[in-house]
Amino acid sequence: MSEHAPPRRFRVDSGQDDERLDVVVSALLGDSRTSVAARIQRGDIRVNGRQPAKSERLREGDVIEVTAPAPEPTGAAGVAPPPVRYEDDHILVVAKPPGLVIHPGTGHPAGTLVQALAEAGYDLAPAGGPTRPGIVHRLDRDTSGLLVVAKTDGAYHGLVEALRERAVERRYVALVQGVPGASTGRIDVPIDRDPRDRKRFAALSHGKPAVTRWQVLGEGTVPGLGAGRDTVTLVACTLETGRTHQIRVHMAYAGHPIVGDPVYGATGDVASALGLQRPFLHAARLGLDHPITGERVEFEEPLPDDLRAAARRASLEPG
Repeated sequence: MSEHAPPRRFRVDSGQDDERLDVVVSALLGDSRTSVAARIQRGDIRVNGRQPAKSERLREGDVIEVTAPAPEPTGAAGVAPPPVRYEDDHILVVAKPPGLVIHPGTGHPAGTLVQALAEAGYDLAPAGGPTRPGIVHRLDRDTSGLLVVAKTDGAYHGLVEALRERAVERRYVALVQGVPGASTGRIDVPIDRDPRDRKRFAALSHGKPAVTRWQVLGEGTVPGLGAGRDTVTLVACTLETGRTHQIRVHMAYAGHPIVGDPVYGATGDVASALGLQRPFLHAARLGLDHPITGERVEFEEPLPDDLRAAARRASLEPG
């Protein structure tokens, strides 16, 4: 057992009855079945207090315990800490650049945001676990923008609860292909890991509840492309829930994939014409009640240079 954090416990529900252990834990943790199988073999994952086989069939009411693995020795983070937009004794708000992974994991043992912050001398809440100290929500590697990190355990638990209660405002700016048929909309479609490709997520009727509100900010035209392929729309997306890849999955489900996101159906010609090397998705606004003081704190982060340049190539002038 880890000396640094208690095991995470999950109770098997009726929808997971008779499922294989490695399949269920992979979905719960968002990790590959190969990685989960290795952790079962190491003894990091137990069922009802005993070490199981990876192929064990679960029963409703079983208790799965997942112990955080010991952090791998990584040396220097190898990256500079991101710009800090706010700091006090309990929380830290940073502007994450694209290309930066939030915490160590499979395929990314070093060079992460948490390592960069720790090596720069910032205190991070131990309650997040040895590999994810202070992390209460995440941004995809290629998504830029605002992220709040807990420095104390009290702040960590307060932020986790606020996210659970949908009390944290998270607003993103995205450029999508095509033009939606309305100026605003709300997508209420469950999401879960794609059973055909475990690295992707998909809109699935049996998935976890997921809700995204969106609003059109402006319509643009991509130079050099033919009619029918040259329209793009700048939208603001607000999360009511916080599922992995939520905005990317929901906008693709609505028929308007995010420009530069081929994983979810975007075409390469649009991104190429706009000079984009990543999905056009940016966490632009963050608002929350301070988990310790209760004071309302709000932050806004302008588009980084690469996204701003792409928008201008489409004759859009983002604010």
